[in-house]
Amino acid sequence: MGTPEHTTAGGGAGRGSGLVTGLGRACHPGPVVTVTTLTAALAVIAGRGTEGCVLAWAAVLAGQLSVGWCNDAFDAGRDTAEGRRGKPVAAGAVGAGQVWTAAYAALALCVPLSLFNGLWAGAVHLAAVGAGWAYNLRLKATRWSWAPYALAFAALPAFVTLGLPGRPWPAWWVLGAGAFLGIGAHLGDVLPDIRGDLAAGVRGWPQRLGPDRARLLLPVPLVTASALLTLGPAGPPGRREVTALVLVLLVAVTGTVLGRRRERLAFATAVVVAAVDVTLLLGGTGMGPV
Repeated sequence: MGTPEHTTAGGGAGRGSGLVTGLGRACHPGPVVTVTTLTAALAVIAGRGTEGCVLAWAAVLAGQLSVGWCNDAFDAGRDTAEGRRGKPVAAGAVGAGQVWTAAYAALALCVPLSLFNGLWAGAVHLAAVGAGWAYNLRLKATRWSWAPYALAFAALPAFVTLGLPGRPWPAWWVLGAGAFLGIGAHLGDVLPDIRGDLAAGVRGWPQRLGPDRARLLLPVPLVTASALLTLGPAGPPGRREVTALVLVLLVAVTGTVLGRRRERLAFATAVVVAAVDVTLLLGGTGMGPV
């Protein structure tokens, strides 16, 4: 697995408000806000109640912070060597040692917060957080880089429902859609940086595919997630679901075609498809006993 590099780049800059700002940037705030907000929404829909929703949100917040800080801390040496000034540690906004401390503290806090949601729910969430750490420390540079994303995204609705009385699992199609959403998120997240990653020697699954094949593959898991969320529930799909699925197909095809010249456009359309998928997930009926 290797040993994280506890470099001290920027250690003197991380004091007071500067430390808070640096840690805020290093935690990957976009994914943190997105995943915690989605968790809260799923908890409300599942009927977790006020206390249950707060507990689920807090546990996922701690887990996401730990994974985000672990990612930046572990990559600090490479980011600094490559002069990635967009990274807080490389820019000297915070020290790598401080980010590691924050990651371990958030992880320690995540354990009791997860278990407060129930033993099974907590175990599922901690497995997802463990997958995130495994991605950062090892799997990101292997052909299995997609697996932690699939596990973590599928685990999120399971974590929410297992905290309900009776510990019900979500419907199978919710779990499947979550896994495919995770794979799509992995491809979309890496796609804009594949060439730079290859130059740096990072050879995860998308990098091994190369930018062209990754762009062509990107819509597949997202559209598959849409199909599961539309066709998985019992009975014929409603007009809203069918419209959403048609929209997803059109957007995905457009992004694939136009993304040949503009990879950022392919990424943008993938975000749109993922947003539709999340809307379908939140409006579905699979967040309950099966």
